[in-house]
Amino acid sequence: MPEDAGPPALLATALGRKYRRGWALRDCTFRIPAGTVCALVGPNGAGKTTLMSMVADLLSPTTGQVAVSGRTPRQAAAEGRVAFLAQDKPLYPRFTVAEMLRMGRELNPGWDQAGAEQIVAAGDIPLPARVNSLSGGQRTRVALAMAFGKRPDLLLLDEPMSDLDPLVRHEMMRMLSTEAAERGTTVLMSSHMVAEMEGVCDWVLTITGGRVRLAGDADQLIAAHVYVTAAHAGDALPGELAAHMVVEARTGGRQLTALIRPAGPLPPHWNVRRPTLEEMILSYLRCPEAPPLLTADACGGPEAAAS
Repeated sequence: MPEDAGPPALLATALGRKYRRGWALRDCTFRIPAGTVCALVGPNGAGKTTLMSMVADLLSPTTGQVAVSGRTPRQAAAEGRVAFLAQDKPLYPRFTVAEMLRMGRELNPGWDQAGAEQIVAAGDIPLPARVNSLSGGQRTRVALAMAFGKRPDLLLLDEPMSDLDPLVRHEMMRMLSTEAAERGTTVLMSSHMVAEMEGVCDWVLTITGGRVRLAGDADQLIAAHVYVTAAHAGDALPGELAAHMVVEARTGGRQLTALIRPAGPLPPHWNVRRPTLEEMILSYLRCPEAPPLLTADACGGPEAAAS
């Protein structure tokens, strides 16, 4: 990220949130540059919704701080810089689509009526139709139109596609990517559907156990890993792995498979390839003891936090 590009869209410094049952997030430090589409990935209960709620000023941190474009979440929310679309996509079922857009226009001073109508029209959704008569995909499109209509700097999406069939999810992801690119909106989207996010998201934030495991440019993270397979007998891992940082390794069927961060040359008889985004993330989710990896641009710092 260029030094003169301005403050990051999101900067967390030692961020934590504790509930009565324990820590939902702890010591999370990372940054997300402006203009990126970031996949927020983690198992259920990892702290994804808690993180989004603190960014949207719906929860206060127990420790640390978070800044949105150099502002506190309260300042960013008051200025309309953040839009948060929760998983249940809150829409008034008895309202027509036109009435939903009118409500957005009256509640948001910087409302983009033309842009919101364009998103709705692209899905062939009649403005007089009532929300409760729409399909799941149509309701998601209306909810995204309401979010983009605010013209936020940062759009938070909490599992927005979880109730849609694969074809509609693909259409919605493509629309989301196009809208974010055209408007310059930074998107932080949580999802369990990692494979479908690979062609859309250029930034990754993975959380397990309330802590950051992976953060940074997706291509850079993938380039830091290799996926190896090799013939191998026995259950013990080969000694050649000791020189490298092993994220996950498995033996079975006279074969070794491993995701590693190489620290030097690899044996010539190993089959080596780059992992997919899904393979990399799933390995970190399955092996929470693996050391975390944040790219240089993803490392946050107190000097840029909101005061």
